[in-house]
Amino acid sequence: MIEFHDFSFKYESQAEPTLRHLNLSIQQGEKVLIMGASGSGKSTLGKCLNGLIPQDEPGTATGSLTVNGQVFGQASIYDLSLDVGTVLQDTDSQFVGLTVAEDIAFSLENEMIAQPEMRQAVDYWAQRTELTRHLQHHPQELSGGQKQRVTMAGVLIDETPILLFDEPLANLDPQTGYDAIQMIDQLYRSQKFTTIIIEHRLEEVLAAPIDRVILLDEGQIVADLTPTALLRSDLLTRYGIREPLYITALKRAQINLNQFADLTQVDQLVAPEITQALAPLQGQFQAAAQHPTPLLTLRQVTFGFDPGEPVIKQIDLTVNQGEMVSLVGQNGAGKSTLSNLITGFYQPQSGDILWRGQSLLGDSIKERADKIGYVLQNSNQMLSKNMIFDEVALGLQNRGVAPDQIEPRVWATLRICGLYEFRNWPISALSYGQKRRVAIAAILVLEPELLILDEPTAGQDYRHYSEMMAFLRQLNQQGITILMITHDMHLMLENTQRTLVLTDGRLLADEAPAAVLSSASLVKSASLRETSLYRLAENNQISDASGFVAAFIQQEQAEVTHGSE
Repeated sequence: MIEFHDFSFKYESQAEPTLRHLNLSIQQGEKVLIMGASGSGKSTLGKCLNGLIPQDEPGTATGSLTVNGQVFGQASIYDLSLDVGTVLQDTDSQFVGLTVAEDIAFSLENEMIAQPEMRQAVDYWAQRTELTRHLQHHPQELSGGQKQRVTMAGVLIDETPILLFDEPLANLDPQTGYDAIQMIDQLYRSQKFTTIIIEHRLEEVLAAPIDRVILLDEGQIVADLTPTALLRSDLLTRYGIREPLYITALKRAQINLNQFADLTQVDQLVAPEITQALAPLQGQFQAAAQHPTPLLTLRQVTFGFDPGEPVIKQIDLTVNQGEMVSLVGQNGAGKSTLSNLITGFYQPQSGDILWRGQSLLGDSIKERADKIGYVLQNSNQMLSKNMIFDEVALGLQNRGVAPDQIEPRVWATLRICGLYEFRNWPISALSYGQKRRVAIAAILVLEPELLILDEPTAGQDYRHYSEMMAFLRQLNQQGITILMITHDMHLMLENTQRTLVLTDGRLLADEAPAAVLSSASLVKSASLRETSLYRLAENNQISDASGFVAAFIQQEQAEVTHGSE
């Protein structure tokens, strides 16, 4: 179906090629995962397959590429769309219809398919993607997982032989992400279309079978292996991809991974020798001493867009000075709404919000911004300048900081956020993940006392994730309090001391992260997923699985911190 032969591609605006001498064949009916760190070329490879390159983003190519017989550079985007259906990372940018039904039917309308046949096709794919009850809803009203299913149905209705998923898990909560991978697999098994998934969240993708993993680095293929062969190797660590935590635990315990035929399913990794090897790793979890000083307090806060239908329901919580706290919950639980209440974009219908014991309700958004920095989930909503430097400097300029002080602060922040080498670039030339780092840098440069980050690591590869979290921990150690809204269970376990669980607008729990992820009721209620590390310990009858997870993460974090020093 797809054949790269010594294929290279260089964008017009760049001096060096982004893809280098690719030789790759993907057969009909294969399910392939393409991985790599930011800048490895995986997104560029995807754009070569669906025609965005060179039709929309021109450049120079050498070698050859054929997609279902169509030659690269000769077929139009429209021609390739008949062979390659693409589900984008940003689902909102893919909607064209006013209702779910209209959006699914869009391509058939362009083909002037008769209405009875069109309605039949829409009903069929809505049923297959579990959207029948939402056909008359606006796509923007739906949850993240539902939005993704709408885009999937709109692509599937064309019955293209190749499906390309560009980071399908980037904005989904853990359970919804798991469900999305299962739905992709279910459709794959029933339709047998060739499936290509571009994603760096390896552990989550492996929740369903994958035939091959293609690992890219600096535009070249460095591995083309089965998932199990890749997990046995050290290639993931070497090329900046996070390996599953349970694999890290098994390697640390010096378990011989060659004895297991399949390493992709943690529930199958059960053996007496694993129990024996893991037990000494449990160690003793040391809880940090707590001397809390309340910084931000919410008292009985209630809010709704419709007064009769509250979205936030009588929330009581306190964030203490110097804490690093995670806020989790399923898509649509009210996490972003709660943040907008704290920052003043919304005003509560009842209750109070206190800063160091004094009400914030009389403060303007600007006055709150002097204390509280907020990085939105959708970075594009925060970016208003053309150039990176101008964007990061904007807040300092608005505050009247002297020009000779602005430049060194901007440069320092760009270095910390891994953006210094792009300092003279236009924002439009950046990837999705790089734009997120620009948005974070524009807030970090203002040095707020409380920093609220909505999905700070979404779209980040492991290296940039690690750099960003190391920087946030450094800020936290300097006294900045951090509240992170996240779907990333690794981030929650490794970097926060408390986890606030929000479900249907109510605060369901305020617990240690390991305790949250070892509670079956909390995991189910908040659309989370038990960490693979916990399941490995529980399946192998470690006496205190939750304690094992906490101790393991604490030990790993201590090693990371020691290494960075």
